[in-house]
Amino acid sequence: MAQYSEQLNGLFQALADPTRRAVLGRLSRGPATVSELATPFDMALPSFMKHIHFLEDSGWIRTRKEGRVRTCAIEKEPFTAVEAWLAEQQDLWERRTDRLEQFVTEHAVTTHTDTTHAKDTSP
Repeated sequence: MAQYSEQLNGLFQALADPTRRAVLGRLSRGPATVSELATPFDMALPSFMKHIHFLEDSGWIRTRKEGRVRTCAIEKEPFTAVEAWLAEQQDLWERRTDRLEQFVTEHAVTTHTDTTHAKDTSP
């Protein structure tokens, strides 16, 4: 479980940055070179490469270097891990809200019944 948490921490930490999210958005349309990915951003290439390395280290992308050109492609496995975690959270919260809804409904019926009986016994 700790391994699962460490993996998720890295995945979500990578998504916390808007530049990295934009890179993933671009890569969702297909592989691209680092130069192509860096073009829309107003930062030096070494700074941009830190984002690429972070995405690669966290597992979101893989890179391949051919000569002087580094090409990036998105990985599918992180989406599966995040989706599984989100599904677990959704199930947990749906069960909690179902229990809360049941409690409120039962409490409202009890309160309404108590109020009705109180009115019936008034002189």
